[in-house]
Amino acid sequence: MKLLFATNNRHKIEEVQALTGSSFQLTGLAEAGITEELPETGNTMQANALQKARYAFEKCGLPCFADDSGLEVEALDMAPGVYSARYAGPQKSDSDNMDKLLRELENKTSRRAQFRTVIAFTDGKQYLFFEGIVKGSIISERRGSNGFGYDPLFVPDGFEKTFAEMQPSEKNALSHRARAMEGFLVFLMKR
Repeated sequence: MKLLFATNNRHKIEEVQALTGSSFQLTGLAEAGITEELPETGNTMQANALQKARYAFEKCGLPCFADDSGLEVEALDMAPGVYSARYAGPQKSDSDNMDKLLRELENKTSRRAQFRTVIAFTDGKQYLFFEGIVKGSIISERRGSNGFGYDPLFVPDGFEKTFAEMQPSEKNALSHRARAMEGFLVFLMKR
């Protein structure tokens, strides 16, 4: 089955393709000829994921899914949340975002956090949502060179390594995106 994953983020496409295996052929936005930036004007991850999935489906007509993910830090009232990618500004710099997060947490005693992903799917007939959460903590300095986003600062519960220190297969086995994809794949297999 061919599915459009409404993203231009190659890291996300590779991560999700590793989860789906050969059961599904994933196509990204670039391969579908969608070059413009997708709208993300919602104030929740669910709203943003749905907005992106609808937009991409209307452009190409393929069954389509989109995700919106974010880091939610308890001591910061669950910020950056829906603004995770542009936390430090519209340039969407992972490094700037991590620097800002570390500054915001300097005088906080709790460093509890969670990564959350919401996947929205549409085939033109229905809209469905799937969610995944992984809990952990934010460390005080970056570690590791794998992954992307806040991965060098996030240690999932039960582990000593950050997501960025893990091999992709390790991270994929427990990440928020993997957990959201589990429910989504169960749905797809039943179609």
